[in-house]
Amino acid sequence: MDLGYAVFCDADRTFYDAPHRLAAGNGNAGSAPEGAAVIAASRYEHAGREAPEGWQRHSAGDWLAFRPKETRLPAQGWKIHVSACLDNAEKVLTKVWDHCVERGVAFKFIPSRYLLHTRNAKYADRGASGKFITVYPRDEREFETLATDLGELLDGEPGPYILSDLRWGAGPVYVRYGSFTERHCYDDQGVLRPAVENGEGRLVPDRRDPAFHLPDWVDPPPCLAPHLDARRATSTADLPYRIEKALHFSNGGGVYAGTDTRTGEKVVLKEARPHAGLAADGADAVTRLERERAALERLSGLVYTPEVRDSFVLGDHHFLVLEHLEGRPLNTFFARRHPLIEADPSPERLAEYTDWAVRMHAMVTEAVEAVHARGVVFNDLHLFNVMVSEDETSVALLDFEAAAHIDEGRRQVVANPGFVAPRGHRGFDVDRYALACLRIALFLPLTSLFAVDRAKAAHLAEIAAREFPVDRAWLGEAVAEILRDPAAGTARRPDGPAPAATATTPAGSGSRYLPAEPGDWPRSRDSLVRAILASATPEREDRFFPGDIAQFRTGGGLSYGYGSAGVLDALAQTGGGHHPEAEEWLLRRTERPAPGTPLGFYDGLAGVAWTLDRLGHRERALELARLITAEDWTGMAPDLHSGLAGIALALDALAATTGETDLGDAALRAARLIAERSARDGGTPAATGGGTGRTGGGVPRAGLLHGGAGRALLFLRLHERTRDTALLDLAAGALRADLARCVRGAGGALQVDEGRRTMPYLGAGSVGIGMVLDDYLAHRHDEEFDRSRREIVQAAQAKFYAQPGLFRGAAGMVLYLARTTAGGPGTDGAALRRQISSLTWGAMNLRGELAFPGEQMMRLSMDLATGTAGCLLALGTALHDRSVHLPFLPPLPRRPHEPVSAGGRTQENPVPTDNE
Repeated sequence: MDLGYAVFCDADRTFYDAPHRLAAGNGNAGSAPEGAAVIAASRYEHAGREAPEGWQRHSAGDWLAFRPKETRLPAQGWKIHVSACLDNAEKVLTKVWDHCVERGVAFKFIPSRYLLHTRNAKYADRGASGKFITVYPRDEREFETLATDLGELLDGEPGPYILSDLRWGAGPVYVRYGSFTERHCYDDQGVLRPAVENGEGRLVPDRRDPAFHLPDWVDPPPCLAPHLDARRATSTADLPYRIEKALHFSNGGGVYAGTDTRTGEKVVLKEARPHAGLAADGADAVTRLERERAALERLSGLVYTPEVRDSFVLGDHHFLVLEHLEGRPLNTFFARRHPLIEADPSPERLAEYTDWAVRMHAMVTEAVEAVHARGVVFNDLHLFNVMVSEDETSVALLDFEAAAHIDEGRRQVVANPGFVAPRGHRGFDVDRYALACLRIALFLPLTSLFAVDRAKAAHLAEIAAREFPVDRAWLGEAVAEILRDPAAGTARRPDGPAPAATATTPAGSGSRYLPAEPGDWPRSRDSLVRAILASATPEREDRFFPGDIAQFRTGGGLSYGYGSAGVLDALAQTGGGHHPEAEEWLLRRTERPAPGTPLGFYDGLAGVAWTLDRLGHRERALELARLITAEDWTGMAPDLHSGLAGIALALDALAATTGETDLGDAALRAARLIAERSARDGGTPAATGGGTGRTGGGVPRAGLLHGGAGRALLFLRLHERTRDTALLDLAAGALRADLARCVRGAGGALQVDEGRRTMPYLGAGSVGIGMVLDDYLAHRHDEEFDRSRREIVQAAQAKFYAQPGLFRGAAGMVLYLARTTAGGPGTDGAALRRQISSLTWGAMNLRGELAFPGEQMMRLSMDLATGTAGCLLALGTALHDRSVHLPFLPPLPRRPHEPVSAGGRTQENPVPTDNE
C-alpha cells in the first residue's frame, strides 16, 4: 500500500484532492481532520499580507512566494531552506520575513500550520519533508552572508532535519545546490524531473531524494567546509549493533534488522527523527517511540508482544532496540493461501481457507484481549502489524507507537486506511472496530473502501458469505460493529465485554447496495456516466473530473490517463455522449500548456492532442503536435505511457487523420530512436543520458505501459502503414525482452516478475504483453508467442484482484478477455462474465450511481487509468454494441464463441472498424 496517498484524503471525503485546497478553505468541510474552517484559520498571519511595495506575490501548490520585481535570480545555485516545528513556525517565519524583506531577498514559505503538518507527517515525501521556508540568494557571496545571518538569527530554534540538504550549524538552517527556475529533463527512467545544468551545459535531474548530494561539477564554497565535516562525523561504527538491512522507511525514520554483536541475538532497531513524522495529534516520531517503549514495558512478559532490549540516541536520532520475532506478517499469507487467486477453487480449498482465516482471527483476538487486560489500547491493528509464526500456530502484535493506556482516552492518530476507526471511537472500541474489519479483510481485503462509505461493509460481507463457507452470523457481527456509532447511546464501557451482535445477516442491505450491477449494460453504463458527470468541477483550473493524485502534477488534470482527455474519450466511445463544457475546459487549458507539462500519451500532451482530434478539435490537436515535435526528445523513455512509443503512436494517428505527413515522419523518427537505443544496449531500451525504462533496481521494466509490449505496439502499427517487415522483427525483439521478465506461477499462469511480487495486470503485467502478442500473431506465426499468450490467459482467471482499475485491476482483465484471440480454456463467455461480475466487489454507490475507487482504494476516481472511466471503457469493450477499445488496440478478428450477456441482449465480439 502506498500511504503517500493518505495526504490527499483530507481535503475531500469522496475524492483525492490536493492538501493546499483544504488549507485555503476550498475543501469538503466535513472531511477534514479538524474541519476545513479550523484548517483554513491555521494560515499564518504573513500569508494574508499583501506584497511589500515593489514586490510581487505568487502562489504555487503548497508554497506562497514573494520576490522583488526588479530582482533577477540565477537559474540555479545554492539555496537556503529553513525548517520549523508547529509551535515555533510563526516566530521563525517572522524573523526570516523581516530579514529578507529588509535586504530585498526572494523567498517562499508554507502558508499554514495544516500544510506544514502535512509536509512533516509520517508518510510525507521524505525528500521534501522539513522545508518550511526557501531563500534564494543572488550569488555565492550573498549565499554565505544570508546563511551566516540566518544561522545566528535562528540559533536554538527547533525544526526537523531536512534529509535532502546539508545542515548549517546546529539550528534549523539547511543548504542545497539546485534549480531556482522551472526547467525539466528526463531522468534515467525517462521520467520528467526538475533540472539543473551540469558543467557541460546539459540539463540533468535536480536530485531531491532524502540524502544530501553535492553535484560532481560543483565546488562547494569554503564556508561549507565545517558543515561538511560535521556531517561526516556521525557514524554507527561504535554501536554494539550491526545493522544488516532496512525493513521499512517512513518520514519518521527507519526500521532495521540487526544483530547484537555482544550476544549474537537478532534484534530490530526502530529509528525516530525528532520533530518529523508527525501524527494527527502533532506527536513526532520521538514522542511515539517513547509511547511504544512505555506500552511494551507495560506488556513485558506477554507472548504476543516483543520485549524491549535497549534504547539510545545517535546524532539526534533516537533508537529503540526490540526482540526479533520470527515469522511473517499476516498480509503475506494471502499469496500462498487465498483461494480466490484461482479461477475455480474447489469446495475443499474454500473450506480449508475459511477454517484457517477464522482460526487466525481468533488468535489475533486473543492477543488483543491480552493487551487490553494490561490496560493498553493497541490503536493500530491491521494485516501488516500481525506477525504469524512460520508454523502458523501463534501470532504476535507489532508496532506499538500509537498504543496508549486506556485511562488516557487518546484518539487514534496513526492507522492503516483499511482499519482506521470512525471519528468518535476511543479506547478499546478502536481495536474492536479493527478486529471487525479484520474479519472481512481476511476474506476480501477491501476494507479501505469503508473510509468512503462504511455501508460497503454489508456488501462485502454478503460477497464473502457467497464465496466462502463462512458463518454468516460471524460476518454479521463484524458488520454491526463497523456500522455502530458509539455516540448514539450504544457505546460500550471501556472495560466491559462486547455486547451480543444485533445486526442482521450480511445479506439484505448488502444485496441492495449497488444501484446497478456492472454487467447489466446499458443500465450500468448510464449510471457510470451520470456518476462521472455529477462529479465534474468545471470551476477548477487543475482538473475537470476528479481522479488519481497524478492530477496534481503539472498537466495531470488534462491527461489521457488521469485527466479530462481519457474521461471524454471513454464517454464518447461507450455511448455516453459528447460534453461541450468539458471540451471547452480542455481547450482553454491547452492554449498555453504550463512549463513542465509532460509530452507523453497517458500523462501529457500527446494523449490530449490525440483525444482532441477525435472530438473534432483538429486545429488545437495539430498545435499540440507541433509543440511536441519541436521539443528535444533526448533522454525520453521509449515507453507507451510517458515516452517515445506513445508520442509516436499519437503522431502517426494524427498524420493518418489529418494528412500531415511530417507528423508521420516524426513518428518514424521516434521509432528509429527507440530501435537505435535498443541495438546499442543489446536489446534493452537504454538511452544515452537517460530514458532506460528501468525499475528503481536497474531491471528493465516490462509490460504495456512501460516495457517492451508498448514499443512492440508502435512497431506493429507502423508496419501496418509501411509494410516494412523489419518493424515486425523489432516488435518480436521487444516482446521477447518482456517475456524474459516473466515467470510461471500457480497453474502455469505467466506473470511479470518484479522481484518481490509477480504482476498479471494490463498496465505493467503479463496481460498487457498478451494484448500485443495477439496483434503480433495476426501478422506472423510464432510458436513461442502462441504458447506464451495461452499461459498469459491463465493470469486473467483469478476470481479476486485487489483493485478494480483498468491498468492495475479487474477491469483490465475484462478488457483483455473481451479482446484476446488466444482461444482455449479461460477465453469463453463464462470466463468473461466471471470477471465482469468480479468488478462488483470493488464497486461503490456514489449518491445513487455506480462508481469505482481509484488507486489504493482510499477514495473514488473518475479517470481512465485508475477509476470509473477505465471501468466504463472495459465494460464497453465487452458489452457495447459498437467498437470500444484502448488507443491503438482496436478489436481483432475473433473466433466464434459463446456470446456475452449484455443486459438481456447478446452481443458477438465486434469486427474491427479502424486501425488506430
